[in-house]
Amino acid sequence: MSADAPHRPRAVIFGCSAEALTADERAFFADADPLGFILFRRNCRDPEQIRRLTGALRNAVGRDDAPVMIDQEGGRVQRLRPPNWPDYPAAGRIGRLADTDPDRAVEAAWAVGRLIADDLLRLGVTVDALPVLDLRLPRATKAIGDRAYSADPGLVARLGRAAAEGLMAGGVVPVAKHLPGHGRAKVDSHLTLPFVDVDLNVLEQADFQPFLSLSDLPWGLTAHIVFPAIDADRPATQSKHLIDTVIRGRIGFDGLLLSDDLCMDALTGPPAVRAKAALTAGCDVALHCNGNLHEMQSIAASVDLLRDAAMHRLGRSMARVAASPEPVDRRALTARLADLPIAA
Repeated sequence: MSADAPHRPRAVIFGCSAEALTADERAFFADADPLGFILFRRNCRDPEQIRRLTGALRNAVGRDDAPVMIDQEGGRVQRLRPPNWPDYPAAGRIGRLADTDPDRAVEAAWAVGRLIADDLLRLGVTVDALPVLDLRLPRATKAIGDRAYSADPGLVARLGRAAAEGLMAGGVVPVAKHLPGHGRAKVDSHLTLPFVDVDLNVLEQADFQPFLSLSDLPWGLTAHIVFPAIDADRPATQSKHLIDTVIRGRIGFDGLLLSDDLCMDALTGPPAVRAKAALTAGCDVALHCNGNLHEMQSIAASVDLLRDAAMHRLGRSMARVAASPEPVDRRALTARLADLPIAA
Protein backbone atom coordinates (compact mmCIF):
# COMPACT_ATOMS: atom_id res chain seq x y z
CA MET A 1 0.00 0.00 0.00
CA SER A 2 1.42 3.39 -0.97
CA ALA A 3 1.97 6.17 1.52
CA ASP A 4 -0.95 8.06 -0.01
CA ALA A 5 -3.40 5.14 0.05
CA PRO A 6 -6.32 5.45 2.49
CA HIS A 7 -6.09 3.48 5.70
CA ARG A 8 -7.86 0.12 5.45
CA PRO A 9 -9.44 -0.97 8.76
CA ARG A 10 -10.91 -4.36 9.64
CA ALA A 11 -14.40 -5.09 8.26
CA VAL A 12 -16.17 -5.04 11.61
CA ILE A 13 -17.91 -2.64 13.99
CA PHE A 14 -17.66 -3.52 17.69
CA GLY A 15 -19.45 -2.54 20.87
CA CYS A 16 -17.79 -2.01 24.22
CA SER A 17 -18.76 -3.19 27.67
CA ALA A 18 -19.42 -0.10 29.77
CA GLU A 19 -19.25 3.69 30.12
CA ALA A 20 -15.45 3.76 29.82
CA LEU A 21 -12.92 1.53 28.09
CA THR A 22 -11.03 -1.03 30.10
CA ALA A 23 -7.30 -1.35 29.58
CA ASP A 24 -7.89 -4.71 27.84
CA GLU A 25 -10.46 -3.18 25.48
CA ARG A 26 -8.15 -0.30 24.63
CA ALA A 27 -5.30 -2.68 23.80
CA PHE A 28 -7.58 -4.98 21.82
CA PHE A 29 -9.09 -2.20 19.69
CA ALA A 30 -5.62 -0.82 18.96
CA ASP A 31 -4.52 -4.22 17.69
CA ALA A 32 -7.74 -5.26 15.91
CA ASP A 33 -8.34 -1.87 14.22
CA PRO A 34 -12.10 -2.25 13.58
CA LEU A 35 -13.80 0.10 11.16
CA GLY A 36 -15.74 1.66 14.02
CA PHE A 37 -17.91 1.23 17.08
CA ILE A 38 -21.52 1.14 18.26
CA LEU A 39 -22.95 2.48 21.53
CA PHE A 40 -25.83 1.12 23.61
CA ARG A 41 -27.63 2.23 26.76
CA ARG A 42 -24.95 0.54 28.88
CA ASN A 43 -22.44 2.99 27.38
CA CYS A 44 -24.44 6.19 27.83
CA ARG A 45 -24.79 8.14 31.07
CA ASP A 46 -24.40 11.85 30.30
CA PRO A 47 -22.97 14.05 27.53
CA GLU A 48 -19.52 14.56 29.02
CA GLN A 49 -19.07 10.85 29.71
CA ILE A 50 -20.09 9.93 26.14
CA ARG A 51 -17.72 12.52 24.67
CA ARG A 52 -14.90 10.97 26.68
CA LEU A 53 -15.88 7.50 25.51
CA THR A 54 -16.11 8.36 21.80
CA GLY A 55 -12.77 10.12 22.08
CA ALA A 56 -11.21 7.11 23.78
CA LEU A 57 -12.57 4.74 21.11
CA ARG A 58 -11.06 6.84 18.34
CA ASN A 59 -7.79 7.24 20.22
CA ALA A 60 -7.58 3.47 20.58
CA VAL A 61 -7.57 2.96 16.80
CA GLY A 62 -5.67 6.17 16.03
CA ARG A 63 -8.33 7.52 13.65
CA ASP A 64 -10.24 10.72 14.36
CA ASP A 65 -12.74 9.78 11.65
CA ALA A 66 -13.54 6.26 12.89
CA PRO A 67 -17.36 5.96 12.70
CA VAL A 68 -19.22 5.74 16.00
CA MET A 69 -22.76 4.44 15.56
CA ILE A 70 -25.92 4.33 17.68
CA ASP A 71 -29.60 3.32 17.42
CA GLN A 72 -31.45 6.57 18.06
CA GLU A 73 -34.81 6.23 16.30
CA GLY A 74 -37.34 7.78 18.66
CA GLY A 75 -40.06 5.92 20.54
CA ARG A 76 -38.97 2.59 22.05
CA VAL A 77 -35.53 2.61 20.47
CA GLN A 78 -33.58 5.51 21.94
CA ARG A 79 -30.23 4.83 23.56
CA LEU A 80 -30.14 8.49 24.65
CA ARG A 81 -33.08 9.43 26.87
CA PRO A 82 -34.33 12.16 29.19
CA PRO A 83 -33.29 14.03 31.20
CA ASN A 84 -30.18 14.65 29.14
CA TRP A 85 -31.81 14.21 25.73
CA PRO A 86 -35.31 14.71 24.29
CA ASP A 87 -37.87 11.91 24.07
CA TYR A 88 -38.47 11.79 20.31
CA PRO A 89 -41.70 10.40 18.79
CA ALA A 90 -41.82 6.93 17.30
CA ALA A 91 -41.97 6.65 13.53
CA GLY A 92 -45.49 5.25 13.76
CA ARG A 93 -46.76 8.47 15.31
CA ILE A 94 -45.33 10.46 12.42
CA GLY A 95 -46.92 7.98 10.03
CA ARG A 96 -50.34 8.47 11.60
CA LEU A 97 -50.01 12.23 11.14
CA ALA A 98 -49.35 11.56 7.45
CA ASP A 99 -52.81 10.01 7.15
CA THR A 100 -54.32 13.48 7.52
CA ASP A 101 -51.44 15.86 6.74
CA PRO A 102 -48.60 14.23 4.79
CA ASP A 103 -46.67 17.46 4.25
CA ARG A 104 -46.51 18.20 7.97
CA ALA A 105 -45.51 14.59 8.63
CA VAL A 106 -42.59 14.99 6.22
CA GLU A 107 -41.65 18.18 8.06
CA ALA A 108 -41.77 16.27 11.36
CA ALA A 109 -39.63 13.39 10.08
CA TRP A 110 -37.00 15.83 8.81
CA ALA A 111 -37.05 17.81 12.07
CA VAL A 112 -36.61 14.68 14.18
CA GLY A 113 -33.67 13.62 12.01
CA ARG A 114 -32.08 17.06 12.18
CA LEU A 115 -32.46 17.36 15.96
CA ILE A 116 -31.12 13.86 16.55
CA ALA A 117 -28.13 14.68 14.36
CA ASP A 118 -27.46 17.73 16.48
CA ASP A 119 -27.64 15.62 19.65
CA LEU A 120 -25.30 12.98 18.24
CA LEU A 121 -22.65 15.17 16.67
CA ARG A 122 -22.18 17.01 19.98
CA LEU A 123 -21.23 13.62 21.48
CA GLY A 124 -18.90 12.48 18.71
CA VAL A 125 -21.45 10.01 17.29
CA THR A 126 -21.47 10.11 13.49
CA VAL A 127 -23.77 7.27 12.33
CA ASP A 128 -27.41 6.63 13.28
CA ALA A 129 -29.31 3.41 12.50
CA LEU A 130 -32.26 5.33 11.12
CA PRO A 131 -34.52 5.28 9.05
CA VAL A 132 -36.50 2.09 9.59
CA LEU A 133 -37.88 1.33 6.10
CA ASP A 134 -39.81 -1.81 7.07
CA LEU A 135 -43.57 -1.88 6.56
CA ARG A 136 -45.88 -1.75 9.57
CA LEU A 137 -48.09 -4.75 8.89
CA PRO A 138 -50.78 -6.51 10.98
CA ARG A 139 -50.03 -9.78 12.78
CA ALA A 140 -46.29 -9.11 12.55
CA THR A 141 -43.83 -9.15 15.43
CA LYS A 142 -43.94 -6.23 17.83
CA ALA A 143 -40.17 -6.04 17.45
CA ILE A 144 -40.92 -3.62 14.60
CA GLY A 145 -44.39 -2.25 15.40
CA ASP A 146 -44.41 1.53 15.72
CA ARG A 147 -40.75 1.72 14.79
CA ALA A 148 -42.10 1.61 11.21
CA TYR A 149 -43.86 4.59 9.67
CA SER A 150 -46.70 2.89 7.81
CA ALA A 151 -47.98 -0.07 5.80
CA ASP A 152 -47.90 2.13 2.68
CA PRO A 153 -44.56 1.66 0.88
CA GLY A 154 -44.73 5.07 -0.77
CA LEU A 155 -45.34 6.82 2.52
CA VAL A 156 -42.56 4.87 4.25
CA ALA A 157 -40.20 5.96 1.49
CA ARG A 158 -41.23 9.61 1.71
CA LEU A 159 -40.93 9.84 5.49
CA GLY A 160 -37.75 7.75 5.57
CA ARG A 161 -36.20 10.06 3.00
CA ALA A 162 -37.04 13.10 5.11
CA ALA A 163 -35.52 11.56 8.26
CA ALA A 164 -32.36 10.56 6.38
CA GLU A 165 -31.97 14.02 4.88
CA GLY A 166 -32.40 15.58 8.32
CA LEU A 167 -29.58 13.41 9.66
CA MET A 168 -27.28 14.15 6.73
CA ALA A 169 -27.95 17.89 6.95
CA GLY A 170 -26.67 17.64 10.53
CA GLY A 171 -23.52 15.74 9.60
CA VAL A 172 -24.67 12.24 10.60
CA VAL A 173 -24.74 9.18 8.32
CA PRO A 174 -28.17 7.46 8.12
CA VAL A 175 -28.52 3.67 7.95
CA ALA A 176 -31.47 2.17 6.04
CA LYS A 177 -32.79 -0.93 7.80
CA HIS A 178 -33.61 -3.83 7.66
CA LEU A 179 -32.81 -4.87 4.08
CA PRO A 180 -34.73 -6.24 2.24
CA GLY A 181 -37.62 -5.83 4.74
CA HIS A 182 -38.51 -6.99 8.25
CA GLY A 183 -42.17 -5.97 8.25
CA ARG A 184 -43.74 -9.42 7.64
CA ALA A 185 -41.73 -11.29 10.26
CA LYS A 186 -44.01 -12.89 12.85
CA VAL A 187 -41.25 -13.61 15.37
CA ASP A 188 -38.53 -11.40 16.82
CA SER A 189 -35.15 -12.00 15.16
CA HIS A 190 -33.45 -11.08 18.44
CA LEU A 191 -34.88 -14.34 19.79
CA THR A 192 -35.35 -16.74 16.87
CA LEU A 193 -35.02 -16.96 13.09
CA PRO A 194 -38.07 -15.64 11.19
CA PHE A 195 -39.25 -17.19 7.92
CA VAL A 196 -41.24 -14.90 5.62
CA ASP A 197 -42.83 -17.32 3.18
CA VAL A 198 -44.39 -14.83 0.76
CA ASP A 199 -44.43 -14.79 -3.03
CA LEU A 200 -41.55 -12.84 -4.53
CA ASN A 201 -43.94 -10.66 -6.50
CA VAL A 202 -45.61 -9.52 -3.27
CA LEU A 203 -42.24 -8.64 -1.77
CA GLU A 204 -41.22 -6.72 -4.89
CA GLN A 205 -44.46 -4.74 -5.02
CA ALA A 206 -44.50 -3.86 -1.32
CA ASP A 207 -41.65 -4.67 1.09
CA PHE A 208 -38.78 -3.89 -1.28
CA GLN A 209 -40.24 -0.60 -2.49
CA PRO A 210 -39.06 1.75 0.31
CA PHE A 211 -35.54 0.37 0.00
CA LEU A 212 -35.68 0.73 -3.77
CA SER A 213 -36.77 4.36 -3.43
CA LEU A 214 -33.93 5.05 -0.99
CA SER A 215 -31.31 2.83 -2.61
CA ASP A 216 -28.98 5.81 -2.78
CA LEU A 217 -28.63 6.09 1.02
CA PRO A 218 -25.03 5.77 2.17
CA TRP A 219 -25.35 2.86 4.64
CA GLY A 220 -27.75 -0.05 4.99
CA LEU A 221 -28.27 -2.91 7.43
CA THR A 222 -29.50 -6.42 6.66
CA ALA A 223 -32.31 -8.48 8.20
CA HIS A 224 -31.73 -11.85 9.87
CA ILE A 225 -34.74 -13.31 8.04
CA VAL A 226 -35.16 -16.25 5.66
CA PHE A 227 -37.19 -15.53 2.52
CA PRO A 228 -37.89 -18.99 1.01
CA ALA A 229 -38.96 -17.43 -2.30
CA ILE A 230 -35.36 -16.19 -2.66
CA ASP A 231 -33.17 -18.48 -0.52
CA ALA A 232 -34.84 -21.22 1.52
CA ASP A 233 -31.74 -22.05 3.56
CA ARG A 234 -30.02 -18.85 4.66
CA PRO A 235 -31.12 -15.58 6.27
CA ALA A 236 -30.61 -12.43 4.22
CA THR A 237 -27.53 -11.49 6.24
CA GLN A 238 -25.77 -14.69 5.20
CA SER A 239 -27.27 -15.29 1.75
CA LYS A 240 -25.03 -14.42 -1.17
CA HIS A 241 -27.87 -15.12 -3.58
CA LEU A 242 -30.22 -12.72 -1.79
CA ILE A 243 -27.62 -9.98 -1.37
CA ASP A 244 -26.50 -10.24 -5.02
CA THR A 245 -29.91 -10.60 -6.67
CA VAL A 246 -32.15 -8.57 -4.37
CA ILE A 247 -30.23 -6.05 -2.24
CA ARG A 248 -27.60 -5.20 -4.83
CA GLY A 249 -29.73 -6.31 -7.79
CA ARG A 250 -33.48 -5.60 -7.74
CA ILE A 251 -33.23 -2.95 -5.03
CA GLY A 252 -30.01 -1.52 -6.40
CA PHE A 253 -28.51 -0.58 -3.05
CA ASP A 254 -24.83 0.27 -3.52
CA GLY A 255 -24.04 1.81 -0.14
CA LEU A 256 -21.99 0.30 2.66
CA LEU A 257 -23.85 -2.85 3.75
CA LEU A 258 -23.70 -3.88 7.41
CA SER A 259 -24.98 -7.09 8.91
CA ASP A 260 -27.52 -6.72 11.66
CA ASP A 261 -26.12 -7.55 15.10
CA LEU A 262 -24.34 -10.90 14.98
CA CYS A 263 -25.24 -11.50 18.65
CA MET A 264 -28.95 -11.95 17.86
CA ASP A 265 -30.36 -15.44 18.36
CA ALA A 266 -31.71 -15.66 14.82
CA LEU A 267 -28.19 -16.71 13.85
CA THR A 268 -26.41 -19.86 14.96
CA GLY A 269 -22.80 -20.90 15.40
CA PRO A 270 -19.84 -19.21 17.08
CA PRO A 271 -19.53 -15.44 16.59
CA ALA A 272 -16.55 -15.75 14.25
CA VAL A 273 -18.46 -18.18 12.03
CA ARG A 274 -21.45 -15.82 11.92
CA ALA A 275 -19.23 -12.91 10.95
CA LYS A 276 -17.39 -14.85 8.26
CA ALA A 277 -20.69 -16.05 6.76
CA ALA A 278 -22.07 -12.50 6.58
CA LEU A 279 -18.95 -11.13 4.90
CA THR A 280 -18.68 -14.07 2.50
CA ALA A 281 -22.31 -13.50 1.49
CA GLY A 282 -21.59 -9.90 0.55
CA CYS A 283 -21.99 -7.73 3.64
CA ASP A 284 -19.25 -5.12 3.67
CA VAL A 285 -19.05 -4.95 7.46
CA ALA A 286 -19.93 -7.33 10.30
CA LEU A 287 -21.70 -5.74 13.28
CA HIS A 288 -21.04 -7.22 16.74
CA CYS A 289 -22.70 -5.34 19.57
CA ASN A 290 -22.55 -7.02 22.99
CA GLY A 291 -19.06 -5.86 23.97
CA ASN A 292 -17.92 -9.38 24.96
CA LEU A 293 -14.14 -9.20 24.64
CA HIS A 294 -13.62 -12.93 24.06
CA GLU A 295 -16.16 -12.95 21.22
CA MET A 296 -14.63 -9.83 19.68
CA GLN A 297 -11.17 -11.37 19.79
CA SER A 298 -12.39 -14.46 17.94
CA ILE A 299 -14.06 -12.31 15.27
CA ALA A 300 -11.02 -10.10 14.79
CA ALA A 301 -8.88 -13.18 14.25
CA SER A 302 -11.12 -14.37 11.40
CA VAL A 303 -12.26 -11.14 9.70
CA ASP A 304 -10.21 -9.50 6.97
CA LEU A 305 -9.67 -5.83 6.21
CA LEU A 306 -12.27 -3.90 4.24
CA ARG A 307 -12.40 -4.98 0.61
CA ASP A 308 -11.81 -2.52 -2.24
CA ALA A 309 -15.53 -2.11 -3.00
CA ALA A 310 -16.28 -1.50 0.67
CA MET A 311 -13.52 1.10 0.89
CA HIS A 312 -15.03 2.88 -2.10
CA ARG A 313 -18.52 2.78 -0.58
CA LEU A 314 -17.20 4.01 2.76
CA GLY A 315 -15.43 6.98 1.18
CA ARG A 316 -18.44 7.87 -0.92
CA SER A 317 -20.78 7.62 2.05
CA MET A 318 -18.77 9.96 4.24
CA ALA A 319 -18.75 12.54 1.43
CA ARG A 320 -22.57 12.54 1.40
CA VAL A 321 -23.06 14.19 4.77
CA ALA A 322 -22.60 17.84 5.59
CA ALA A 323 -18.95 18.31 6.56
CA SER A 324 -19.73 21.52 8.44
CA PRO A 325 -23.44 21.49 9.25
CA GLU A 326 -25.05 24.85 9.84
CA PRO A 327 -26.12 25.47 13.44
CA VAL A 328 -29.71 24.45 14.03
CA ASP A 329 -32.21 26.60 15.90
CA ARG A 330 -33.21 23.90 18.36
CA ARG A 331 -35.77 26.04 20.12
CA ALA A 332 -37.62 26.87 16.92
CA LEU A 333 -37.45 23.33 15.54
CA THR A 334 -38.58 21.82 18.83
CA ALA A 335 -41.47 24.27 18.99
CA ARG A 336 -42.56 23.24 15.49
CA LEU A 337 -42.56 19.60 16.55
CA ALA A 338 -44.50 20.43 19.70
CA ASP A 339 -47.27 21.94 17.57
CA LEU A 340 -47.83 18.60 15.84
CA PRO A 341 -49.90 15.71 17.27
CA ILE A 342 -46.93 13.35 17.51
CA ALA A 343 -45.86 13.65 21.15
CA ALA A 344 -43.86 10.70 22.43
